[in-house]
Amino acid sequence: MVRPVKRHYDSSGRRAAAEAKRLEILAAARDLFAEGGYAATSVQAVADRAGVSLDTVYASVGRKPQLLLAVHDMVLAEGPAPVPATQRGYVRAVEAAGTAEEKIRTYAAAMARVLPRSVPIMDALREAGATEPDCAAHYAAISERRAANMRLFVAGLRATGELRPELSDEDAADLVWSLNSPEWFGLLTGRGRTPEEYAALLADVLLRTLLARGPGGGAA
Repeated sequence: MVRPVKRHYDSSGRRAAAEAKRLEILAAARDLFAEGGYAATSVQAVADRAGVSLDTVYASVGRKPQLLLAVHDMVLAEGPAPVPATQRGYVRAVEAAGTAEEKIRTYAAAMARVLPRSVPIMDALREAGATEPDCAAHYAAISERRAANMRLFVAGLRATGELRPELSDEDAADLVWSLNSPEWFGLLTGRGRTPEEYAALLADVLLRTLLARGPGGGAA
């Protein structure tokens, strides 16, 4: 008697299709949030734009606060998908830079690219948080995540041996955290500064404040 050959189910194709659909949903959410803002964008509109059912959006990403959070992380990743901070291109570029000054200038240049797109999302989360607890929780979580990432950034600066020895890592991280905040970026650009001018000022302040020697190796 010939026994039937057992077939092993390969789910990789289904997973790839699900991920592709998730990215289509996120792209639709990104575009709609940019076009109409958070309040005017419904999850049903995202589903319609992506060509999927409402249940598919909920299952793939979540409700509207989760959609906005994922779009925020897409913006920071500068690509079609949200990725962890350590996998972002600019984070890897900062890590690869040899000197503290190179790291700071690389980081500041990246902020000029990502903050113009991420700050409106953070503003929307903060405003929605007044009536939606999930949005308020996400805003607080992102703020804390930024603080943790800034501690990693400062640890990389400290490893160069160029930071002021009397300045604690916690104080240095809090300084960077405050200067890359949506509030500070909004204040400066609200005064007519361009993102590039913001980045130049950010780099100058950090170089003069954090390093034992100032920009270009001069005394701080």
